[in-house]
Amino acid sequence: MENTATLREWFDRVDSDKTGSITAAQLKRAFAVGNLEFSVSIVQQMIRMYDFDRNGHMSFEEFLALNKFLLKVQHAFSDLERGRGHLVHDDVYEGLVKIGFSLDSPAFYTVCESFDQRKNGRFRLDDFISLCIFVQSSRNLFNSFDTSKQGRVTLDLNQFIYCTANCRI
Repeated sequence: MENTATLREWFDRVDSDKTGSITAAQLKRAFAVGNLEFSVSIVQQMIRMYDFDRNGHMSFEEFLALNKFLLKVQHAFSDLERGRGHLVHDDVYEGLVKIGFSLDSPAFYTVCESFDQRKNGRFRLDDFISLCIFVQSSRNLFNSFDTSKQGRVTLDLNQFIYCTANCRI
């Protein structure tokens, strides 16, 4: 879905009520048509990641930003799945690095455990996308508190509550 005209057609079909924006429910249904099954919370997180005007819906411009990220994730998955249709832990780690994420072992294995839907160590495309959406959202939230770009933050209770409320997936 790299062509803007094609993306516009797709977006307009998903925007079934012709409001100029799409909801989480509409986006979830559209992904399901493409055999990508995401929980409502993951789709809501996708929207929050690129909801620049904070209205709870996704405009076409916001959708283009999401699409760019999803293409990057999909390319990393395709490069590493080696015809198996899934990634294993080492592939997931390599894919995260390709996308630009660097996690230490405890964080990496905790995230993998959380997003290994079938608990079999195999990550399908939708599992990998969900994991990447979580990591990117976490990075975005972290960066909003790391104003000095030191890679460390100190939070007071109010900030911590804000973070935990916004990181629910």
